[in-house]
Amino acid sequence: MATQEYAASIQGVSIRVTRLDASGNLLNAAGDSYTTSGFMRLSFTPEYEEGDEITEKGADGTVCVTYKSPDTLKRITMELAICEPDTELTQLISGGLLLRKNLGTYASPDRKSIGWSSPATGDDPAGNGVAIETWSFAIIDGKKASTLPYFHWVFPYAKLRLSGDRVIENGLLATTFEGYGLGNTNFGDGLDERWEFPVATERPYSYARSYWAPTGRKGFLRWHGDLSASVNNVARTSSTATLTTSAAHNFETGDTVVVAGLTSTALNGTYTIASVPTTTTFTYTTTTAGTIASTADSGTADVEANGRQVSDFASEGSTTAYNVPGNENYNADNATDFIIASTEDPTS
Repeated sequence: MATQEYAASIQGVSIRVTRLDASGNLLNAAGDSYTTSGFMRLSFTPEYEEGDEITEKGADGTVCVTYKSPDTLKRITMELAICEPDTELTQLISGGLLLRKNLGTYASPDRKSIGWSSPATGDDPAGNGVAIETWSFAIIDGKKASTLPYFHWVFPYAKLRLSGDRVIENGLLATTFEGYGLGNTNFGDGLDERWEFPVATERPYSYARSYWAPTGRKGFLRWHGDLSASVNNVARTSSTATLTTSAAHNFETGDTVVVAGLTSTALNGTYTIASVPTTTTFTYTTTTAGTIASTADSGTADVEANGRQVSDFASEGSTTAYNVPGNENYNADNATDFIIASTEDPTS
């Protein structure tokens, strides 16, 4: 009996790049993790330190002792090429400053990233480094595998910088990053707890078959693992159900929640969370309507591991002092400051 499916890795599906702190921990605030399918290639090459070779000859010139130490892996070299000069991904990987503009109004800002400014002279462009994950299709007999249809590749610690000529011409402006990768045990089981082999992240790279890939995602997201909460009270007004949990649930508006085990069976099912009034309550719309008075009940509410799109994050005012990882004056105790806001008044 075969011990594995012999799948081929074909095409790149998606890539996720996540900022690290100075100790190699994954950061998960707004602007820390970027997912996209807009990349051309991710290549890596194991780099070995050649073992010493010792040869001694006798007085007559014949070899009397010979020995070669084994070659050892010291790191991998990496190259990432993206399809466009993606400002947010570029800043995340190779430092510098993100340039953002308010395309809305002063009262209702709609900030968008429209440019990037390189690291300052003397700065380390890679800063604390990033973790890179990428997914590819697992192909068997010419089609995607029916189970575990993806390969999940993990590079837990990488330091990259922009490389090569950047030419503005009648053609694509190439955006290529290169650098090296090492192991990082602080990667653990990843932002969404889907990496099942955390002990392997002490190595520069790993891969495993997966049932999931972040297809169709683009932009900054905040990720979470599986969330579960015990329900102890329910109510419904018209078609709006309000459930109360025994402890803080950590759910957010827009999450898909599976409610099960309630005595009020009309409230069981899979729903999209409509609002989160408090840390222990959430609401959703049921397919039927009718009043259910507030009453004690018992059941569960589960949200699957997922990413929450970051629609906006704070833009800073123009200044000359930025607390950017890799900056000569970087202070890890202060919040990272990597954004320049446009000085233009959107209402003018």
